[in-house]
Amino acid sequence: MTQPEPSVHIVDTPDTGTQSVDRALMLLRRIGASGEQGASLASLVAETGLNKATVRRLALALIRAGMAEQDAASRYHLGEQIQVLGAQAARRPGLMAAAGESVMRLAQITGDAALLSVRRGASSLCLMREEGSYPLRSHALVAGQTHPLGVGAGSLAMLAALPDDEADTILRAIAPVLADRYPTLTPDRMRALIARTRAEGVALNPGLVIEGSWGLGIALHHPDGRLAGALSVATVEARMRPDRLPDLIRHLRAEAAQIENRLTQKDKLT
Repeated sequence: MTQPEPSVHIVDTPDTGTQSVDRALMLLRRIGASGEQGASLASLVAETGLNKATVRRLALALIRAGMAEQDAASRYHLGEQIQVLGAQAARRPGLMAAAGESVMRLAQITGDAALLSVRRGASSLCLMREEGSYPLRSHALVAGQTHPLGVGAGSLAMLAALPDDEADTILRAIAPVLADRYPTLTPDRMRALIARTRAEGVALNPGLVIEGSWGLGIALHHPDGRLAGALSVATVEARMRPDRLPDLIRHLRAEAAQIENRLTQKDKLT
């Protein structure tokens, strides 16, 4: 089961035009982060801090625009128009276009879930998740969901790739969320994880977010050295055996190199 994002409560005052757009987009992100099970009206109210009437009104507007859908159990899902926009966005030069093939191949080769993530301020956003063939799956992260930067393998890989002063600033910013939602991820432990990731070049999450859900992640960079995102593999603990780790790391590094090569080629064409 996925963990919800930290609740963001907004004072529910009458909408202005810009405020309505901001609230609708926030609601859309929450629906997307709910995954395949969808989001209930009650969960959306709790997570946004908006009242029920406001959430229902915004949800209906999203449904009319094709951005959201409501199933027979009255749960909200992303709509077909979002899929269309996502497909159009994926064709643009950028990380999604450069990484899509590698994410799918990594899932096929390993049999585990392959994920693509990017940094958004002090958070990590999952852009893409491709399931492997192994029947037991880790659902610590789904497309559209965010975690504090450093929580999860791909997220940790990105945090470790940042300069010391920037990483320290982020650790201070996310400290209250870590203490509330991830009490085992103390500041000292986070710094130890960052140091290990830098030393090994690959981030390992040994079930620190959800028990039994392990992951490996590696940072991706643009040709000029800027952080582009992270590629990661998520699986159950039994699949992350010491004898299997070298192969997983080899495949992860090979696909990361392919992605960075495509980013370089795309940069030359622009």
